[in-house]
Amino acid sequence: MNLECYLQAGKIAAQVRESARKKYYVGSTLFEICESVEAQIRSMGGQPAFPVNTSLNEIAAHYTAEPNDATVVKEGDVLKIDIGVHIDGYIADTAVTVCYDPKYESLVKAAEAALGEAVRMVRANTKASDIGRVIEGTIIKFGFRPIQNLSGHSLQQYTIHAGKSIPNIWTIGSSFTLLPNEAYAIEPFVTTKDGQGVVHEGKTRNIFGITSRKPVKDKEADNLLELIWSRFRTLPFALRWLTNKYDEKDLRRLVDILARKRNVHAYPILVEGHNKIVVQAEHTLIPTESVANVITL
Repeated sequence: MNLECYLQAGKIAAQVRESARKKYYVGSTLFEICESVEAQIRSMGGQPAFPVNTSLNEIAAHYTAEPNDATVVKEGDVLKIDIGVHIDGYIADTAVTVCYDPKYESLVKAAEAALGEAVRMVRANTKASDIGRVIEGTIIKFGFRPIQNLSGHSLQQYTIHAGKSIPNIWTIGSSFTLLPNEAYAIEPFVTTKDGQGVVHEGKTRNIFGITSRKPVKDKEADNLLELIWSRFRTLPFALRWLTNKYDEKDLRRLVDILARKRNVHAYPILVEGHNKIVVQAEHTLIPTESVANVITL
């Protein structure tokens, strides 16, 4: 583990998140928001660890802007901005919900409170199931529901979801304990009391990631595959990151070939089961025996 890289990524991610929290995005397109947030990350010396997620209302996660996306943030929208920053592949992952409907402000407070309570209890050897219990208990106290099939996760170099999940509900049965000097993202997702409390995959898929570098025997597609690898390794990417090299129509055709050959995975958006509003809060931390070193504060 490279603590210095994690700390640097975390510092950038925190500043970018707080800047996003203060901005007024009503009237802006999702394309403008994603591009400006990612430009800020780069200007501070980091690289986006994944395309900025700008998930509106009932979409919980995994929406990023399409090339020239014209979707506009409206008065009354609830926008989750999920930000990843990496330095040499060491990732800080953080998120904020900006809310333009006063009736959902308490939902945002519940997510932030659940995150705060979870972070306070984390040490090396804390059980993941105990973190889930605290998150769920805090959210229920506010009168809302956690999204039970979304979770936090361990992080490793160039790997955002590194195999371990930190639940947002109390799970009974075996549970792993957090290791010292390993990075974890904790991210409560909260919906209304009349939400289903689960998310389903939607039709839209506009975030991608390499799963295999095996040539597909199509020269254009193989060239694109090598370009993606050289730029992003195994980290997720968006089509708008490649339109400086490819015409959008050609790009979609080639990514489609790579997806069909299973060289590239397309991540579906995740939508609340009853189409209710979802909010999110997130920090990345590295536990020690005595404290949790929250790198995105």
